[in-house]
Amino acid sequence: MSFGRASHRYQLRRDPAIELRMRLKEPAGSRVRYGHRRLHVLLRRDGWQVNHKRTYRLYSEEGLSIRTRSPRWQRACRYRSGRPDANAMNDVWAMDFMSNKIFDGQPFRILTIVDCHTREALATSARINFRAYQVADELDGIARIRGKPRSIRVDNGPEFAGRLLDQWAYLNRVELDFSRPGKPSDNAYIEAFNSRVIQGYLNASRFQ
Repeated sequence: MSFGRASHRYQLRRDPAIELRMRLKEPAGSRVRYGHRRLHVLLRRDGWQVNHKRTYRLYSEEGLSIRTRSPRWQRACRYRSGRPDANAMNDVWAMDFMSNKIFDGQPFRILTIVDCHTREALATSARINFRAYQVADELDGIARIRGKPRSIRVDNGPEFAGRLLDQWAYLNRVELDFSRPGKPSDNAYIEAFNSRVIQGYLNASRFQ
């Protein structure tokens, strides 16, 4: 059987899609809970004309799938290391939760939000339990008074890493900057603020 020389020496020339791979790895590195479906949504938002099958193939080839039993230090290394400084008011906010109990043992949570440039406490809202939509409502209330931030530093809690807050950030053109697991120093401003609130107020008070 005979066939052409070009067929005999043919090598697969698949488009490496270097730019697309780099763009896919950027949000995957900062949002460790995001799978290929949610990363595909982010790519489409940025204007990439790519279908979900190609996104999944590149996602798998780049080894971005994170198993739930991976050691914490292996997951943490997937996060970007550098963060821009806050140079003006509303440039960067930081957001976190604190927990405490009332006199009968009922736990409650406090949502704290701080402007990383002015060091202002923008919110200290207490509830028995917080949902993602309630976090978005708090942010909307602050934004109506002083404007929206460029970026918000948060941890990987379910209220912050869920779809609802991601949608809020996209619609309001706000970047969610996630901390590395086990690295509270990535969000040092809010951690320092929370420690002062705990020492100066929560530990000295009895709630009913």
